[in-house]
Amino acid sequence: MTLDGVELTVCDDTEQVAAAVADELVAAARSGAAIALTGGRSVGGAYELAAEREPDWSTASVWWGDERCVPPEDERSNYRLARETLLERLEAIPREVQRINGELGPEEAAREYDELLRGVSLELVLLGIGPDGHTASLFPNQPTLDERERRAIPAEATLEPFVDRVTLTLPVLCSSTKVVFVVTGDEKAEAVERAFSRPPGPSTPASLVRSTAGQTRLVADVAAAARLSR
Repeated sequence: MTLDGVELTVCDDTEQVAAAVADELVAAARSGAAIALTGGRSVGGAYELAAEREPDWSTASVWWGDERCVPPEDERSNYRLARETLLERLEAIPREVQRINGELGPEEAAREYDELLRGVSLELVLLGIGPDGHTASLFPNQPTLDERERRAIPAEATLEPFVDRVTLTLPVLCSSTKVVFVVTGDEKAEAVERAFSRPPGPSTPASLVRSTAGQTRLVADVAAAARLSR
């Protein structure tokens, strides 16, 4: 079903969510797409399934929608999650793995990633939604939402973990051929409602991210989707 132009997939449980997102990843990997990964507890199972279903990612490139400014071995690192659940399980790794070097600090890491993204067209972007309505590291009512020139910028976290971030900007996220939000848990239900059932606005950054030239999809479990209008 669709909800204001967003394709909505409501799953019975987190296992079904993981399976649906894995299907998206497998299709993108097989087509040699440029894929932007996300962090968070909702996606680890999807990464594991995707590696199992398609172990050859050699024609794809992998990017990240945001990252915490921590070393790659830090348990808070989005790169570490993807490395352990996806990349290390593949038989053939992607032709490019372009992580955000958060250990350089927010300014330098953002500058470096902004340059790397020059001329890159993302074809699949995975995103989560925080209980405050943030997505990637675009937080409510912050100046980062107004950036229209740069592709990657520093961001200050407004909820835990309180660590500096680097995030892709709204124009880059919205230019992706396909945007897939992955959300689980009843603690996200209000944010999901605000993002998909109310007028868009800076108080809910996830409401501002829609693919302008392709498809936007929300994959959620029953708990996260409980407050959506059907």
